Amino acid sequence: VILRENGSVSFWVDGELYSTLTDNSVNPSNSDGSARIGTSFTESQPFSGDIDDFGFWSRALTDDEILELFQPVLGCKDPEACNFNPEADIEDGTCASCEALSTACGDGTIWDPISQSCISANTADINNDGCVQLNDLLDLLSAYGNCGAEESAWQCGDPLEYQGYDYETVQIGEQCWFAENLRNENYDNGDAIPSNLSDSEWSNTNSGAVTVYGEDEGCENYSPDIDACDPAQSLEEYGRLYNWYAVDDARGLCPSGWHVPTDGEWTVMTDFLGGQNVAGGEMKTTYGWNNGGDGTNSIGFAGLPGGFRDSSGSFSYAGLNGYWWSSSPVGSLAWGRALFYYFEGILRYDSSLRYGFSVRCVRDAE
Repeated sequence: VILRENGSVSFWVDGELYSTLTDNSVNPSNSDGSARIGTSFTESQPFSGDIDDFGFWSRALTDDEILELFQPVLGCKDPEACNFNPEADIEDGTCASCEALSTACGDGTIWDPISQSCISANTADINNDGCVQLNDLLDLLSAYGNCGAEESAWQCGDPLEYQGYDYETVQIGEQCWFAENLRNENYDNGDAIPSNLSDSEWSNTNSGAVTVYGEDEGCENYSPDIDACDPAQSLEEYGRLYNWYAVDDARGLCPSGWHVPTDGEWTVMTDFLGGQNVAGGEMKTTYGWNNGGDGTNSIGFAGLPGGFRDSSGSFSYAGLNGYWWSSSPVGSLAWGRALFYYFEGILRYDSSLRYGFSVRCVRDAE
C-alpha cells in the first residue's frame, strides 16, 4: 500500500509500515501525469511478475483500513512458545509455555501443539471428564449414525482421480468423456511407459512410448499463451503425447471402467455436435489457439492445440492444431481426430503408429 498524506509518502508491506519518504522524493508519474505501475521509469528494467489486485482511493486510508486489506493472521510468533503459530503475521499476545498451557486445559484434556487446542487425553473419554465410563458409551450411542448425508455416488461431471491427478469429466450426449488430455506415465496396471526417448529412439520403437511436447530437440511453438517448447509449460497445458503402440497395449492407458475411444465412438460424438464440419468449433477451448482460432467449448470438451511428435521425433503445431488417437487401426495406420485453428470442423485423420498424439478416455458403456 502506498499512502500519500501531509507532504509524505509511506509504504506498507504485508500490513506493516515499511518506510516513509518526503513527498518531493517520490515521483510515480510520467511527465504527462499518467501513473506507472509495474515498470521502472526508464523502461530499461521492465517489471517481471504478476499484479492481480488494484485499488485506488481519493483519500488517505487509516492504519486499520490498511490492516483490513492485508487480512493478517493473528497468533503467537514466538518459536519457543508451546502455542507458536508459524503462519501468524501479527503477535496477538497469547504466547505461553507448554507447562502453562497444560494447566490451562480442563480435566481430562491436554494441550495439542499441532492443532493449537486442548484435546482429550484419552480418545475413549468422550465427555472429557478424565474417566472412561458408562456416560461415554451413552454419548457415543446418542451420536451414532449422525454422519449427515452419505457420500453421493460418482457421476459424470464429477472429477475422477487417476494416478494422482484429478481429471475433469463431461457428459456429451450418452457418452462420458475426460475433459482433459491424459498425462499419466504408467499403464493402468502400474507398469511404466517408456519415456524420455531421443529422436532416434522415438522413430525406431515398435513399443508403447510417452513424451511431453518440447522435451527433445526440434520444436515449433505457435501458442499465444505459453512457451510450448518448455516441457513443464506444455505438460501443464496439454498433458502428454502417446504413440499408438501405447494406445494398443493390453495394459491400458485409461483407468478401469474407461478406455481410449474407438473411431466409431469419436464419430458418435461428432454427429451429436452437428457433424464434422461444425463440431470442432464446439470442442475447442475459448483460449490458446493461434490467430484467433478459439472455439466456444460449448459442450465442455476443452480441446487444446497440443500439436504432435512426428515419426522422426520432431514436435510440431502446438498452438495451431490438436490431435487425438482412437483405438482403431486401419491397415498399417490408425484413426485419429484433429482440430485446426483455421477450421470449425473436425478431421478424421489416419496416421503413422509412431506419431505422438494426445489421448482422451471415454467411459465404458453400461
